[in-house]
Amino acid sequence: MLERTMINFAVAATLLAAMGAQAASFECLIQPNQIVEMRSPVAGLISKVYVQRGEAVKANQVLAELESSVETSALQMSKYRAEMAGRLTAAKERFDYATSKLSRATELNTKNFVSVQAREDAQAEMRVAQADYQDARETQQLARIDYQHSLDLLNLRTLRSPFDGVVVDRMLNPGELTQYGTETKPMMKLAQIDPLRVEVVLPVDYYGALSVGMVGQVAPEGLGGKYSATVKIIDHVFDAASGTFGVRLELPNRQRSLPGGIRCKIDFPQLKQSERRLPAK
Repeated sequence: MLERTMINFAVAATLLAAMGAQAASFECLIQPNQIVEMRSPVAGLISKVYVQRGEAVKANQVLAELESSVETSALQMSKYRAEMAGRLTAAKERFDYATSKLSRATELNTKNFVSVQAREDAQAEMRVAQADYQDARETQQLARIDYQHSLDLLNLRTLRSPFDGVVVDRMLNPGELTQYGTETKPMMKLAQIDPLRVEVVLPVDYYGALSVGMVGQVAPEGLGGKYSATVKIIDHVFDAASGTFGVRLELPNRQRSLPGGIRCKIDFPQLKQSERRLPAK
């Protein structure tokens, strides 16, 4: 069942009183679509924090960086090894030479100018050169993989925003240590406020009258105006104590003009009293 934190209805009395209206009106709560606590996946010393509380952020924007001089130097070495081509070039030249030598020895052997032993020696030399060339290619490929591994380790020390949103709070500052794990103190908290989600609790009499995609008119408390929100989730488990079920709607907020965590009223123009019905048994 959907969370109903901070939604404090006067249980059935308030809800049933609203049922007499031509268009049903109910208490609701506007919340951020999601709130995340940003933690570093690795432990380290915080070097830079680029955002402040209340600041808007974009998806993939760099929020903070950990001290990474060791990882940076390791990345440079890995990159240099991955770009080294001397060994591979030499092995390729030896292989090409041995191949050409074997070709000549084979041709001369057919004309009885060289012995079979000379041809077999050239063939063995070519096979060794081929193995060396293959080893050089594999070594360079391994160096490229090591470079990517070093790059991934360095990227772990950069904290990026997972979505467009706002900074709700900033808990740690440059110079402080951060650790990984859910039990540790987060670096900051982000909220996604586009779209917002609207939580509303309805009496069971309305179950079956609502459908996903239905539009409700949301009036934020103290802000004035009405905004259209679309039904996204309808609970299929009732709260037996109050005889209610939860509904979640999605409210676009592209201009970020509406805050999260505010009470509201919601009307369903399509939901009239005559449409109230229980699901067929």
